[in-house]
Amino acid sequence: MIPTAAIDTSVLIAAHLESDQNHEACLRLWQRGRLAIYSHGLSEAFSTLTGGRIEPRVPASIVAELMTRSVLPKVTTLTLPADALIDAFTQVETRGVRGGAILDLLHLMAANHAGLKRIYTLDDRDFKAFHRPGDAEILSP
Repeated sequence: MIPTAAIDTSVLIAAHLESDQNHEACLRLWQRGRLAIYSHGLSEAFSTLTGGRIEPRVPASIVAELMTRSVLPKVTTLTLPADALIDAFTQVETRGVRGGAILDLLHLMAANHAGLKRIYTLDDRDFKAFHRPGDAEILSP
């Protein structure tokens, strides 16, 4: 499958969590398919579902099965080679990125590295703050 757009962790979680206020929009996007996600997003989703703010917490074995059966077959996993990762780190200061937003930047950089023209997120305001010309377009589902 050749992806046409990337998603971040917020979209992945909302697509699979019926109680999320953005579930319907994210599920529609998810069902269209041809999506990619930065590999760290899988870890973020696992962490959120098993021990994050979401109640009730989901047992790790169930989340691992969800990833195996429902997530991995439907997305392309993006990675950043070490040189691209270091390049992203060198841009942190000029883009005004700090703390946890660095992970959001890496989602964008992975989409850029893969040549994708769009990335969907529920945190579009945060992403747009560090977006630069030539980056993948930031969209909300």
